[in-house]
Amino acid sequence: MKTWIDIALVAVILILFEAALSGSIPTTLDGPFEPVTSPLDQIKFRGLAVDVPETDPRVQRQVNGFEPEQISVSLSASEDSVWISWITGDSQIGDDIKPLDPTSVGSIVHFGRKKTALNRRAVGYSLVYNQLFPFEGFKNYTSGIVHHVRLTGLKPSRRYFYQCGDPSVASMSDIHSFKTMPASGPNNYPSRIAIVGDLGLTYNSTSTVAHMKSNNPDLLLLIGDVTYADLYLTNGTGSDCYHCVFNNTPIHESYQPRWDYWGRFMEPLLSEMPIMVVEGNHEIEPQGQGKKFEAYKSRFAFPSVESSSNSEFYYSFNAGGIHFIMLGAYTNYKRSGEQYKWLEEDLARVDRNLTPWLIATWHAPWYSTYRSHYKEAECMRLEMEELLYSYGVDIVFNGHVHAYERSNRVYNFTLDECGPVHITVGDGGNRENLAISHADDPGNCPEPASTHDSNLGDDFCATNFTVGPAAGQFCWDRQPEYSAYREGSFGHGILEVINQTYALWTWHRNQDLYNSAGDAIYIVREPEKCLSKSRSHESRWTKGFASSL
Repeated sequence: MKTWIDIALVAVILILFEAALSGSIPTTLDGPFEPVTSPLDQIKFRGLAVDVPETDPRVQRQVNGFEPEQISVSLSASEDSVWISWITGDSQIGDDIKPLDPTSVGSIVHFGRKKTALNRRAVGYSLVYNQLFPFEGFKNYTSGIVHHVRLTGLKPSRRYFYQCGDPSVASMSDIHSFKTMPASGPNNYPSRIAIVGDLGLTYNSTSTVAHMKSNNPDLLLLIGDVTYADLYLTNGTGSDCYHCVFNNTPIHESYQPRWDYWGRFMEPLLSEMPIMVVEGNHEIEPQGQGKKFEAYKSRFAFPSVESSSNSEFYYSFNAGGIHFIMLGAYTNYKRSGEQYKWLEEDLARVDRNLTPWLIATWHAPWYSTYRSHYKEAECMRLEMEELLYSYGVDIVFNGHVHAYERSNRVYNFTLDECGPVHITVGDGGNRENLAISHADDPGNCPEPASTHDSNLGDDFCATNFTVGPAAGQFCWDRQPEYSAYREGSFGHGILEVINQTYALWTWHRNQDLYNSAGDAIYIVREPEKCLSKSRSHESRWTKGFASSL
């Protein structure tokens, strides 16, 4: 039975849909749009982002012994299974740590369609990860026991109740519930999908989460940069700018308890609503023996095997009539690499009759006009953009830049009616604060060499534009024509796919009232025009690429 909130939101969607038809909410068919920059509202803005302290009850450990905490739900590749994850036992940080034995407590989920009849059982696996630094005076960390259990044989669009833990040691969680995704099909879609990047755990982050909850989403996509634990030294001293303050450390440190704080704060939401995550640069977290990404790879469950990627850095899944592709910007993305080969195979398997919408996400944007991270991911764009365009990707979501920006339909820096709409939502609220200045502001164009980030690869690809009004220049002298709307404010986005043609995108500022949109547009697919055009382009590109080998 639908709650009154569901009914009210459906009514709002119908009103918005009627508004779009009457012309008050634009559609991409009305574009391309004249570029708009909205200045930050200094009166309503809540101020700089300040981390939630470890003394806040919302981030402190509230369980005993091996009782589960930091519980979360993630999707598998299709609607018939999900992952349940949690942590038992306490983490340790210091000079003399002793990792817990992951086999000392079971990974078990009891679940069912009724709260009073959890008559199905699933068993998973557990692990412990460490963050170790081979330097005197550094504090090492070992996690609690991380559990991942996959539930299978589920029905689409159904609510299931579950309890996780180990009944043999009387350590079971409270009963939680989740709703499965709709079955793949052109008329089946989640009601609302929340999309945010660069969330962190500040008071602005908590405002983002509160606003997001008010929109009652069915699914959360977190486009990288989760906790910002790497803005801290191992002794718990933090800064808004690590390299500005801690520029003489022998390795980039991180304070792993911030991951535990984040998991506890997010549990009330994520134990009831699935989250899908892709890595960002703040998940790299280097340590001894060349290890990286240990917290990211250990704490989240990914449908890597189910989507045939066998990697935590890139994978895909369906949510009703949407096929999501989560790509890794901080692993090999070259055409000769494993990710690219997997992407080709995954795209070739997509049936647009079942999943008409094709949406791609990764952390570092290709079409941001802010000075921060300007053209930083150009090498990735040069490797992958043609392939994504050839399969008619509809929307691209990114984070990394701490602001909001929506593009016109674009391909290869040129307006293209069949190119995807690129949306940057790196404005979740993290401690590094907002990006406000633009590369096209007078005197603000960065030196090309300064835009290189070795975390995105060793090659340097950011060069001057070769076409359009900025040909021969590294930056435009005004807001580029491919940028439709940009604003430096904290917030989140909501995607509501109406049918196989229309999807409503709304962006919500934290400083606005709940259910108030700062930006709204209907993204309209034109498969008859664009898929045939994309296939023609694919054929020409494939022949050209083959002849160059």
